[in-house]
Amino acid sequence: MSERTTDVDLTRPSSGQVVKERIYKWLLFACAALTVFVTVSIIVTLTRDALKFFEMVPATEFFLETEWFVRGDGGNFGVWPLVSATMVITVVSAMVAVPIGVAAAVYLSEYASGRMRSVLKPALEVLAGIPTVVYGYLALVYLTPALQAIGIPVSTFNLLSASIMVGIMIIPMVSSLSEDAMSSVPDSLRQAGYGMGATKYEVSTGIVIPAAISGIFSSFILALSRAIGETMIVVMAAGLRPRMFDFSNPLNNLFSSGQPMTAGMVNAVTSDATGGSATYLSMFALGLTLFVITFSMNLASDYVAARYQEEYQ
Repeated sequence: MSERTTDVDLTRPSSGQVVKERIYKWLLFACAALTVFVTVSIIVTLTRDALKFFEMVPATEFFLETEWFVRGDGGNFGVWPLVSATMVITVVSAMVAVPIGVAAAVYLSEYASGRMRSVLKPALEVLAGIPTVVYGYLALVYLTPALQAIGIPVSTFNLLSASIMVGIMIIPMVSSLSEDAMSSVPDSLRQAGYGMGATKYEVSTGIVIPAAISGIFSSFILALSRAIGETMIVVMAAGLRPRMFDFSNPLNNLFSSGQPMTAGMVNAVTSDATGGSATYLSMFALGLTLFVITFSMNLASDYVAARYQEEYQ
């Protein structure tokens, strides 16, 4: 019997490979650092100019007053009419996107064949790639006249059309992220349900959706954060007239025009206000407020995903 053994080469890589690995490491670190730098720069810029605004306009007026009326370099800067319009659009768009998006995700994950999924999922992603200005145009030119034709008394610019179109815009985000969460559920759970005599619908709604609820909820929060920050649709379809939400007649709010926060920022930067004026700087105060809202929602999404995420062996 031969005494020879097969030697394994455990020598270190060559100096050229080490240099390449170091280059890759620092290149990837630079990309990660760039994203952090951009985020911090945005926060610093918004905060710096927002503080200048609050030197001119008391924070109590901005956060407590209920009238937003900008004229020239001054006016009334109560942010609540803009916040209320933003919330109305967010809630109504969620009522459109969440059920449709989850239903589409259930179909893609549980019912669709491989061939059908290969067609429908790219089609949804194409829907997500349509420019928002096109959605705004469709809302103004087609959706609003269609609502008027069926007897809904909406004005030319109204929150209802803007909300529906924003909801349509975020459907792909809800469906795609929810479908990914559902697809990650182990097939053993489905097979256990079928073994107990459950139907496909019962397995989908009673096993798959509860098991993927953290991912589905995260998709809701991310989609709503996208809806809150939408600009072109609301600028074109919702109008530029700030209105405080009237709880005694909520439908009137939907059927009338309004000015969300993003539209208020556009109006501030495109008006005849001079640079450094309260009107101009209000754009940064609105931007910081919007950033805090969306950042809080993303934190909530991360918490829910971590708190309720299922772990499978």
